[in-house]
Amino acid sequence: MINILGNSGRILEMKQVIDQMKDDSCVCKDSVFVDAIRTFASAGMVNEALNLFNSIPQFNCVNFTESFNTILGIVLKESDFKAAYQLFSDNCWRLEVKSRVKSLNLLMEGLCQFKKSDLALNIFHEMDFQGCYPDRESYIILMKGLCDDGRLDEAIHLLYSMFWRISQKGSGEDIVIYHILLDAFCDDGKVEEALEILGKVLRKGLKAPKSRRQRLILSKCKDGEDSEDTKRLINEALIRGGVPSLGSYSAMAIDLYNEGRVDEGDKLFDEMRKRGFFPSLPMHEAKAAALSKKGRVSVVIKVIEEDINEGTCVSSVGLYNTILKCLCNAGDSELAVGYLKKMAKQVGCVANKETYSILVIGLCKDGKYNEASQVLEWMQIKSHRPGAETYNGLIKGLCLIGRQYEAVMWLEAMVSQGMVPALLIWNSLVASVCCKMSDREMFRLSSF
Repeated sequence: MINILGNSGRILEMKQVIDQMKDDSCVCKDSVFVDAIRTFASAGMVNEALNLFNSIPQFNCVNFTESFNTILGIVLKESDFKAAYQLFSDNCWRLEVKSRVKSLNLLMEGLCQFKKSDLALNIFHEMDFQGCYPDRESYIILMKGLCDDGRLDEAIHLLYSMFWRISQKGSGEDIVIYHILLDAFCDDGKVEEALEILGKVLRKGLKAPKSRRQRLILSKCKDGEDSEDTKRLINEALIRGGVPSLGSYSAMAIDLYNEGRVDEGDKLFDEMRKRGFFPSLPMHEAKAAALSKKGRVSVVIKVIEEDINEGTCVSSVGLYNTILKCLCNAGDSELAVGYLKKMAKQVGCVANKETYSILVIGLCKDGKYNEASQVLEWMQIKSHRPGAETYNGLIKGLCLIGRQYEAVMWLEAMVSQGMVPALLIWNSLVASVCCKMSDREMFRLSSF
């Protein structure tokens, strides 16, 4: 019931049910609080989300680890690191928080975003005292932070600590961490050091067979002056030097696409297919997102439709949402609405809240406010609650085209869901009403 009320935007009723649940001492799952906290946060009610989390000990809930991580991530997203640190200090010791690895990763990521990788490194070292074991995500976050800050010496020490921790079996998915470090050395002009590190990675990290290491030809790297070409050759060595696996291919391809290196990612796509591996769904989504950022909308649609027809790619909501974003960013929001109808015909591919929000915002961007209002109605029929940004954009647009009645209707819906309209919305509504009254007065005077 809490999830249904939250998804439909009935926040006041959701709060009442939560209070009733506390009074009845019902056994509460962590996921219930996670959804409620996210609902409050998406409505701009961060304080309400914090209050709910602080009150969880009053409920019959024996494990709220995910709720803790969720609220910590929300506070960090608000760029309030002091509050996030206080929140962590006050709750990390609780018995109901079963693991602290995710929360410590969030703190490290927040520090790295503020260019404080030295403090993030202190947190990493603190993990042992917290009784935690760093996971792959811990190393990725910290390695990227150190390399972005130019702290390559500390990055090297972090690499060596990996060799006797998570890489003892030569996991192919660790290749992303090695890729980050080697790219940083190449960007800094230290190609010789990068090649030396590559040899150690192949030997100790990826556990590459000696015969495969000897076949690698990297002399071109030493002679080349183009750092991008050098990085490409090193990436190929990482892939071919280790034992081929779907994990290693997927991790490297996603990382390359996230960096916008589409050609290298496509080459990896082709190579893994030749070796009998089918690209994973996250790889397709990363590829589509990278192509859309480059404005290659037609290529995105063609590639995805061909892969779906060939059976090498299973359609998903995330994949279709990427297509919709591409089309809306390119000003083809009406064509994007057509893809919403295509989604309905796909088995197991149901449009979600993000799908409708993308369409409403895209239509508003193209000045098609009537169509956006219709899509928003479909969204509410499907029991999805629009966010404040979606409401604000549509209400402002309806005021611009003189549809004050519909604008007020959506404003009332927004307020009834506990959201606070932006000041700009009130200004737009008042200006629109005044403009309409002025037109009526002009008409009245002209009739005499």
